[in-house]
Amino acid sequence: AWVHGDPRKVVYPTDSYGQFCGQKDTPNENKTLLFYFNILKCASPAVLINLQCPTTQLCVSKCPDRFATYIDVQASYRYKADHWNYFKQFCKPGFNNPRKSVAQVLRDEDCPSMIIPSRPFLKRCFPDFSTKNGVLTVANQTTFKDGRGKTRNVTDLREAANGINIVLDARSVGMKIFEDYASSWYWILIGLFIAMVVSLLFLVLLRFTAGVLFWIFIFGVIGIIGYGTWHCYWEYSHLKGTPGSDLTVYDIGFQTDFRVYLQLRQTWLAFMIILCVVEVIIILMLIFLRNRIRIAIALLKEGSRAIGYIMSTLFYPIVTFLLIAVCISYWAVTAVFLATSGEPVYKVMANQTLCAYANLSCDPETFNKTNVTKLCPGAQCTFAFYGGESLYHKYIFIFQLANAFVFLWLVNFAIALGQCTLAGAFASYYWAFRKPADIPLWPLFSSFGRAIRYHTGSLAFGALILAIVQLIRVILEYLDHKLKGTQNSFTRFLLCCLKCCFWCLEKFIKFINRNAYIMIAIYGKNFCTSAKEAFYLLMRNVVRVAVLDKVTDFLLFLGKILVAGGVGVLAFFFFTQRIPVFAKEAPTLNYYWVPLLTVIIGSYLVAHGFFSVYAMCVDTLFLCFCEDLERNDGSTAKPYFMSASLHRILGKKELSPKKA
Repeated sequence: AWVHGDPRKVVYPTDSYGQFCGQKDTPNENKTLLFYFNILKCASPAVLINLQCPTTQLCVSKCPDRFATYIDVQASYRYKADHWNYFKQFCKPGFNNPRKSVAQVLRDEDCPSMIIPSRPFLKRCFPDFSTKNGVLTVANQTTFKDGRGKTRNVTDLREAANGINIVLDARSVGMKIFEDYASSWYWILIGLFIAMVVSLLFLVLLRFTAGVLFWIFIFGVIGIIGYGTWHCYWEYSHLKGTPGSDLTVYDIGFQTDFRVYLQLRQTWLAFMIILCVVEVIIILMLIFLRNRIRIAIALLKEGSRAIGYIMSTLFYPIVTFLLIAVCISYWAVTAVFLATSGEPVYKVMANQTLCAYANLSCDPETFNKTNVTKLCPGAQCTFAFYGGESLYHKYIFIFQLANAFVFLWLVNFAIALGQCTLAGAFASYYWAFRKPADIPLWPLFSSFGRAIRYHTGSLAFGALILAIVQLIRVILEYLDHKLKGTQNSFTRFLLCCLKCCFWCLEKFIKFINRNAYIMIAIYGKNFCTSAKEAFYLLMRNVVRVAVLDKVTDFLLFLGKILVAGGVGVLAFFFFTQRIPVFAKEAPTLNYYWVPLLTVIIGSYLVAHGFFSVYAMCVDTLFLCFCEDLERNDGSTAKPYFMSASLHRILGKKELSPKKA
């Protein structure tokens, strides 16, 4: 890919001669935009067949800003030279012969038959659409001359640039979002910093008040959802009687300004119902799992004690994040080089619909020496797309799949390395007979060194198995996308079943891999042996796994929600200027939900990074505890390595010494 690829094909648009627009040290250096001679031809079915608009395309320095036709300009060039000088910049380079007949100019496509007011989008000139009193216009006009003696409606341009108006609206929204980020990025970083401090503070306090804090987590989430429900009800009742508030979402359709939906009672009613359902589900889960939650909290206290002795583990997710960032960068760069590794393909573009050579491949260097120009007057050999018919180009899609597979493998390996490193550090805490005196010096760095030196193959093998399953899922999603609209009921059912099965398989392999890495960190055995021993160990303690492990995950998830929700509520009041002290400091925004969602999602990810360490700690201690119970009996010869608190928490019945 890096030998054949050329990212300039993505950065710069390409004209009909295969030259890049805006590339430095070329004649097009100052011509950064691509101009279509006759954009009406872009509505042709040939666009779908050849993926290229069948009209001459030139690099220009700016898009047209007025209506004009070649016929009118040619008729007046003697006494309106400025009109000709403006129009000829959209003609082929070097053409300056207004005396040439109109028929020959249009046949040879020396100049466009017309120009229309346009604006650049994705470095291409598209009609400058706007809506006036509900009517589509271009430069406040609804009709225009096409330069061939006809008056056309601007809706013809709309069909030619199909969907461009929606895209331009999206660009307008994108610009407003960019402005919001530009004016609020400082406060977004402050919000994320607050989330980091709160997450770190909670984890530190868990060592002393795990039970109290987790009950605060639980009731805090209930309180936040309750407040959200009340706020939705307040908005719902406040909009009663407001003109237009009783309309439905279906009535107004899709709107790029999402504030429109907040003026509807139906929107707030839907939010209120969703929050009520979530609130009821959480309360019911707490009622039925209250005793198991107490047990899980006790185990978390032991986990918080372990993290208290090995505080450096809290910052290890930064290493995993950097490794994954490198993997993503490698995959993205390679994918771009692969996608741009095709050679320029030129095809015959003929004005005559009956030309037998139309859409056939051609060579621009020898095209004028062939009979095509004689049999099809006005035909040109123009750039169509990047591709090729060599063995390499035929298998580019396979190469992209291989690149995606390597990406999945590397990401899974980075995650596996983190899990094994953390498991080794926390296992060294558990198997220290006298805590903390017997905990080795620098346990995290020692564990990382062992994982790199001794367990790289085991981690790579586990990541390979997971990557294969994930690649199959990607292929199934691709097939599902490609076969939509053409598949029968049986095919849809089969694809759905396969997607469901492989989703379950991926979840199962992730669970097995995680525990296998813990066993690798403890015993140093290979992946298959460790996975087998971990699986059988968990099956022998399946009740504990269900009760403790999953309830712990639920509590940690509630912690993430509380951090994200708490910081989100604070950000909501700040960005909507509802905090009097900071009302003047809040930036003026187009959409306050832009920085708000960024803060909420970012806070959740920050909390997830810290809490993932905690989850790995609990899983490691739990597996070590189960192993401890089976290897030892609490006697003087075989004492337990678990702490006294864990004796009381999980093993009251099993802790009596075994009788000979």
